[in-house]
This record gives sequence, structure tokens and C-alpha cells, in this order.
Amino acid sequence: MQSKLKPEVRPGGCAGCRDGAGLSFAFSMAFQPIVDIETETVFAYEALVRGPEGQSAASVLGQVDSANIYAFDQQCRVRAIEASVEAGLLDTPSRLSINFLPNAVYSPAACIQLTLKTAGAVGMPTDRLIFEFTENEEMLDPVHVANIIGTYQKMGFGTALDDFGAGHAGLTLLARFQPDIIKLDMELIRDIDTSLPRRMIVEGMLRMCTELGISVIAEGVETEGEFAALRDLGVRYIQGYLLAKPAFEALPEVNWPRKQQIAV
Repeated sequence: MQSKLKPEVRPGGCAGCRDGAGLSFAFSMAFQPIVDIETETVFAYEALVRGPEGQSAASVLGQVDSANIYAFDQQCRVRAIEASVEAGLLDTPSRLSINFLPNAVYSPAACIQLTLKTAGAVGMPTDRLIFEFTENEEMLDPVHVANIIGTYQKMGFGTALDDFGAGHAGLTLLARFQPDIIKLDMELIRDIDTSLPRRMIVEGMLRMCTELGISVIAEGVETEGEFAALRDLGVRYIQGYLLAKPAFEALPEVNWPRKQQIAV
């Protein structure tokens, strides 16, 4: 979920943060697994916004503006939780990863209340929630973003920085705060099995994240060669079309590559 909008923040917060009301359009969620290749289990499912009938994310995001961005962010969290439970997430040990818009969080403690209420209503343990944001999202106030991450971590949520290695900040953003997870941008992953520079960059990131206590997810994995290269580098968590495409309002089955098929 991405937006370059600059929301108008008014004193006293906004109604969207309190009740999520104010949207004139409907949407739902698709889910894509993030797998743990060591245990061959699904670590988490990422919730991806879609139109009410499964239309593209762009068809929804094109309707988001500065007047409804707060309500949209709130309702994304609500719909992700509700739809994941409807799809059977609580019958698995997997976590739920929810995208959020840092620029739409007026106060981390206040804006999380509807999320907590929703999770409680459907029986979703809050320690199974991960909140991820993309560094492609323009950070209007990096100090504020650091406060959001710190608040969420203190409340027991997982935090993730998406699209790491592309966008507005990169290492500078990581120096300001340390999320629990970084998701390596797919451009770093593409053809990593045949690109020495990409392998060296990812290997260096893995060493850095190990020292910082940050888990690494490689996203956008599409080929068996990429999978094998990442496995050999020591990447544990992988997401991409090779394993499963997003499924609308459902938890897709994972197509596990067999080691003998992808030996390098």
C-alpha cells in the first residue's frame, strides 16, 4: 500500500482514527504467504488491498486522498483482520502482516484503538499482528515514524520495513530505528542467482541485520534459481509468486520447491 499524499493533520486528531468512518468506496483483501523455508511452514500472511470483487490495488488506492486517508488506513487494518479470520488464519500458527500508512497515523497509541477493538472482537491475539510500511512511502516526519515503530514494539506487535533497498531512505532510515523485520526489495532479488553484485549486497545486508537482531524476508521471488541462491545465502523467510500468488479473501496453498529440483 503506497501513497505520496500529504494528509491534512488537524488539532485533536481525526474522526477516521477514532471510528474508521468516512469512506465512500468498498474494498477487501487478498493474502499472500511469507514462508519459513527452514521449517516449511507459513510464517505470516500479508494482507494486500483489493477491490470488493478482487479488482487491483490501484483501483482502490486511486480513490484515496487527503480527506479520507485516515479512515482508509483504519479500515485497511479492520478488513485485514476480519478477512484473515474469515479465511481461517486462526486455524493456523501463522501471523498476519498488515500494511499501514505512517503519514496517516496521527497518534500511535490513539490510532491503534480500533485495531485492538477489532482484534478482540474476532479473537485475534495481538502478538500475531505485524505492521509493515514501505520506505517508498515518503516520510513526512521520520521522527514521528520512529515513534510509531517504538510504540508498536512496546505494545507487542511485530514491525516490518517493506521494499528495503528502494525508495526514499534505505540505510539512513534503518539508522533512525530498527524494525523487527526488513523485506528486501524485489529488485535486489531479481536474478540474484546470476548476479554477483546482488548476491554480495544481500549477503552484506544479512550480516548487518543479524548484528542488529533484525529478521530478513526476501520478497518477489519468482524462480527456482532465485530461491536456491537465497537459501544458500541463509535467507530464512521468502515471499513470491514461485511459492504462491495472492488469493482473494483466502489463504493460498504453498507450492514448496523441492531441494533436489533446485540444487545449485
